[in-house]
Amino acid sequence: MSRLSGRIRVIARALPLLVLKPFRRHPVAVSSILIAHHLLLGDTLLLTPLIAKLRERYPHARIALTCPKAIVPLFAGRPYGAEALPFDPRDAESVNGVLKSGPYDLGIVAGENRFAWLAIAAGCRWIVGHGGDTPAWKNWPLDEAHPYPSKPAAWADIAAALIDGPPPRRYRSGDWPAPPDAAAAFAEAGLAAQSYVVLHPGASTSVKRWPQARWLELAGRIEAQGLGVVWSGGPGEVELVRAIDPQGRYPSFAGRLNLGELWHLFSGARALVCPDTGVAHLGRMIGVPTVTLFGPGNAMIHGTGEFWRDAPFVPVTIADLPCRDKPIIFRRHVAWIRRCDRNEATCVAWRGTHADCMGRLSVDDVSRARGHLLTNYP
Repeated sequence: MSRLSGRIRVIARALPLLVLKPFRRHPVAVSSILIAHHLLLGDTLLLTPLIAKLRERYPHARIALTCPKAIVPLFAGRPYGAEALPFDPRDAESVNGVLKSGPYDLGIVAGENRFAWLAIAAGCRWIVGHGGDTPAWKNWPLDEAHPYPSKPAAWADIAAALIDGPPPRRYRSGDWPAPPDAAAAFAEAGLAAQSYVVLHPGASTSVKRWPQARWLELAGRIEAQGLGVVWSGGPGEVELVRAIDPQGRYPSFAGRLNLGELWHLFSGARALVCPDTGVAHLGRMIGVPTVTLFGPGNAMIHGTGEFWRDAPFVPVTIADLPCRDKPIIFRRHVAWIRRCDRNEATCVAWRGTHADCMGRLSVDDVSRARGHLLTNYP
């Protein structure tokens, strides 16, 4: 099924329900909740404070969220009692599964409001989300449209604020149950017998990547301190790791692990070093000391916020880059936002293999950040 076919199926079911919108009322009691989205790994994990807050406010409610299939294994332990519904707009079975999973008393839309149509089609009786998405038709199913805050905040905390009430208790390592054990997957590398650091060089876009030679230099420094080094990466990052370490000096798990297995690779590590990408947020969930390299992205918006304030996490960034200048997030114009969504074709400071913002982050900077974490979180 094409993405268009999936949308047609959702809208066909949603339109008759949208006609009844003037008669909808905020639920007096909430026993079932759907979080509707189709976010990438990092933004999905940034919904954790929202899930935590929902559980605190509605301790007995069913909480479900739509989730790309690859992310579903991370929810095997049902964190905060939430269940993940596999969802791919191009897959008829997953679309039908979400549509038949309702009805729900409350629907919450995270990110783009086109998934408000999915929420109403799944039988959500009251739908909450951030207003101002474009084009305007995306917002039509919303019953309650919240503006983005006028003062800077982490996006994870902003998402949690869609629900009234005090913020959730800060995250503590162990709040998210680990997926089923995958220790056997690492036995061949002998990881159980050594202390190691995971280096994850890949990112969702090439402008977030650090210069390749610096990864190998960092690996050498770590090795000189008596620690092991392993590479990690997604299925599309096997060649990237090979280009960084053509001699295969260090074990590579790039393209070999699903997210559940990656959890266990990270959980056994002394530290994780990665660009601003989804695994940085996974590191915070696990509690592994994490150094994250922010170039185009904004370390305040996608950093710890209040919910992860106690996490062992250090961003490495240049705070005030002139080209981090886009006040846009999820298609909304927010005055205080400072981000860069350029690619290598549109980057104003592309250096052939990396963006200038990433090139300004030195191996010394990253080594100091890692040393700080290992000193404070031995």
